[in-house]
Amino acid sequence: MNTLYITGAGVSAESGIPTFRGEDGFWTIGSNNYTPQEMATRSMYQNNPVEFLSWYYHRFATYRNHGPNDVHFWLADKNLITQNIDGLDGKAGNSNYIAIHGRLDQMVLFHNQEQETNLGKEQDVQPITAPWDNIDESNTVSSLLQLFNINAESLSPELYQSYKPYVLLFDEYYTELYRISEARQRMLDADRIIFMGTSFSVNITQMALDIAISQNKPIEVVDPNPINIPHLLVKYHKMKASAYIQLH
Repeated sequence: MNTLYITGAGVSAESGIPTFRGEDGFWTIGSNNYTPQEMATRSMYQNNPVEFLSWYYHRFATYRNHGPNDVHFWLADKNLITQNIDGLDGKAGNSNYIAIHGRLDQMVLFHNQEQETNLGKEQDVQPITAPWDNIDESNTVSSLLQLFNINAESLSPELYQSYKPYVLLFDEYYTELYRISEARQRMLDADRIIFMGTSFSVNITQMALDIAISQNKPIEVVDPNPINIPHLLVKYHKMKASAYIQLH
């Protein structure tokens, strides 16, 4: 059986990484002046890269050295799409998973999404390793501006010159940079879809549900507090992913 696993923040919680909407979640705590939903936008990056990068570094890059847990290792040989940007599935050995929202350990040339396949730019718009270890925490702002190649005088990222974190922001949309067509094809090809540790609050899970329901595919939901899915062929496992893998 071709089983597709789609994972969310609950899978990485046991590696010490906060979920997005929990008490200490990424989307619960913002900066002094902005909410997380305001911070994690392309608009904020363009207009206030210092604020954006400082928030991103302290809320995300802090977890760059965390390691995978048993669930990540169990998923290492599975057909996997993850919503998580922590890169832990790669660290666990999964060489062909889709990080549909990007990866913490990478950055990408700052570009117009509409131009990904135009103007001969597509070969340049590919993720590269983000050298986070080059950040001097005694001079964080200056280091961040240098890392992402942002002009220290204009304080504005320049298209096809500067970089941005390889992460899908709230005011951006899924493109081939994030392997969206491949992700959709995996959903179509799957005989069964298992959702693990996700709140079903993002578009990618809605896409998967729509495909499963329209094609009458069986789905399973692994979560201590699963939401109700309007689908006849659904099975709930009211437990953490770490408990689920002990039974399978």
